[in-house]
Amino acid sequence: MAQKQNKRNNKNKTRVVKINFSWFYILLMLGIVMMLFSSRGVPPAKIEWAEVKEMIQAGDVKEVHFIRNDYKGNVSVLPDRMSKYADRFQGGKVPASSPQFFFLTSPGFDPEQEFALLNEGKPASGQAKLVIENESRIWENLLEWGLPFLLLILMWVWMFRGMARQNGGGAGGMNPFNVGKATGKLTDKDKVNVTFKDVAGLYGAKEEVMEIVDFLRNPKKYTSLGGKIPKGALLVGPPGTGKTLLAKAVAGEANVPFFSISGSDFVEMFVGVGAARVRDLFTQAKEKAPCIVFIDEIDAVGRARGKNVGFSSNDERENTLNQLLTEMDGFGTNSGVIVLAATNRADILDKALMRAGRFDRQINVTLPDLNERKEIFQVHLAKIKLADGFDLDTIAKHTPGFSGADIANVCNEAALTAARHDKQSVDNSDFMEAVDRVVGGIERKKTIMSQKEKMLTAYHEAGHAVTGWLLEGCDPVLKVSIVPRGQALGLTWSLPDEKVMMSRSDMIDNMCCLVGGRVAEEIVNNGVPCTGALNDFERMTKMAYSMVAYYGMSDKVGNVSFYNADNGYSFSKPYSEKTAELIDDEVRKLVGKVTDRTRSLLMENWSALEKLAETLVEKEVITASDIEAVLGPKAGEHGEDRLK
Repeated sequence: MAQKQNKRNNKNKTRVVKINFSWFYILLMLGIVMMLFSSRGVPPAKIEWAEVKEMIQAGDVKEVHFIRNDYKGNVSVLPDRMSKYADRFQGGKVPASSPQFFFLTSPGFDPEQEFALLNEGKPASGQAKLVIENESRIWENLLEWGLPFLLLILMWVWMFRGMARQNGGGAGGMNPFNVGKATGKLTDKDKVNVTFKDVAGLYGAKEEVMEIVDFLRNPKKYTSLGGKIPKGALLVGPPGTGKTLLAKAVAGEANVPFFSISGSDFVEMFVGVGAARVRDLFTQAKEKAPCIVFIDEIDAVGRARGKNVGFSSNDERENTLNQLLTEMDGFGTNSGVIVLAATNRADILDKALMRAGRFDRQINVTLPDLNERKEIFQVHLAKIKLADGFDLDTIAKHTPGFSGADIANVCNEAALTAARHDKQSVDNSDFMEAVDRVVGGIERKKTIMSQKEKMLTAYHEAGHAVTGWLLEGCDPVLKVSIVPRGQALGLTWSLPDEKVMMSRSDMIDNMCCLVGGRVAEEIVNNGVPCTGALNDFERMTKMAYSMVAYYGMSDKVGNVSFYNADNGYSFSKPYSEKTAELIDDEVRKLVGKVTDRTRSLLMENWSALEKLAETLVEKEVITASDIEAVLGPKAGEHGEDRLK
């Protein structure tokens, strides 16, 4: 009965027919174009007045219609006489209707006098008829002058109606009358379905933002003791760690209106538009207070003033930032409006934006640790059909340094890999292959390598594996492959211990592991180096300069740090040329000592390295168990300096 009643109600509802005016504009323009360019058959032929006089004297003219304001005469010939003049028209085709000819005169031409002379002495039946008038061209002039403007107006309306629809209904967008309107999207408090339960991991960050939610729910709990509700919180962290997701969860938990906008939406080519949009955004927010304003990628508008790249004379970005600073904590107050912002470039933000009173809290959203990765995996694995005996702990341990977005990508790639192999469920091997694909890239199975290149690649990767296994400060080697992936001909995967700090000895051991591939190549290739160690050298050089110039790990340079916190905006080095030479010299000496130590280590274990290389050539992929069978258990850790 309920279903029948619903059907009746649906039938009784008035159907609203929406008219698409775009088709009306198109049809109107097509009609005008067809009207202007449509063919009217054979046009009249132009002749001279002398020829018209001869035609009149011969009695061939039926009527002459003279238009005085155009100084033009239209000649209509008798139908039975038209054959005489067929040669005047191309192909012998004569006009189907009158007039068949026309002639042009000067302003001094008097048609009445001329026709009176021609008709003099002729009977009334043989005289040529003359009709004189001034032609009214109101509609012609209106179309001539008004049609272009009408077409421009129609195109303008049509274009901006479409752009307004694409930008969500007209606020902001490309509408010239709404260019100063904020383009932020307002989400009502009942339409946000994301809660803190949907955000896995992020323990510290969730606690911080949960307190902001509590401020909005129970403000009297804090204001009764004299406290003030924070005006803003800045979420800082690497890409893909869940900053935007955390902001959505705040909107869902706080049960208040939520404005979301990107920092790039304030930046516009027109002067003053950015500041106007900031004003409009906060005006709307005040009307909806208490509410939350979320600005994603705030570094697009909050970059430090005076440090904009390009030296543009247009300071529109700075004007927008000044207006944002004023709205957040200026002469007026914005009570009940909390600003959340997210960025992964906090180092380039303006100091005035970061001060207390604007962004009272800076919440670091870091890469997830082991336990947090397990929780994130559980969220993404809920929709995946897993095989029996699936080991989540193993996958979580094999993804150190992965962000939440990377973990979601691994889960998706694992499902695609299982489907590619026609499996009914996803197992651990699919996840391991997905991790390899995300880290190293797609396998290049069709890459043609000579036997010598394959052997050199095997010795290169075996050099990494031996040094990484024997040196105590290096992370345990997990897998070695000489299957080309991405831009690399071979890869050595390690399993990081997720250390919070690294000692000088650990950094030296890691540098030895990086240069181990090149040293092994030179030994087996009679001292001739190859080009396969570019990425290794790049990482080793960066690590060596960090040790000398940043971390104070050089005796000659001393305990000083020349780290540039402005992320490269300074055009002068914070040290002299003599110090620069000293840093370069210390880095070169450090790299030389590391290379010598690595060469000695590999020569002492050359037989084991050769065995690993031969196994790699045979299997193409070896695991930690294969390395342990050749070299024994992984070396333990201790804190002594490896170069002393």
